[in-house]
Amino acid sequence: MSFVDKAKNKAEEVKGQGKEHAGKATDDPQLEAEGHADQTSGKAKQAGEHVKDAAKDLKDGFTK
Repeated sequence: MSFVDKAKNKAEEVKGQGKEHAGKATDDPQLEAEGHADQTSGKAKQAGEHVKDAAKDLKDGFTK
């Protein structure tokens, strides 16, 4: 996984946290839900990238 992908996914998580907190502070359930969705999306993308990394490491282990 590239550093850029990691940074983008983490930024999406942080943006989601901000939205969620803003939604809670302003009593806006829609904004809070959007924030939670952004966090979940960022975490899912990170998990996918980790799977790719593991598969690449496994493949590299067989070729050596």
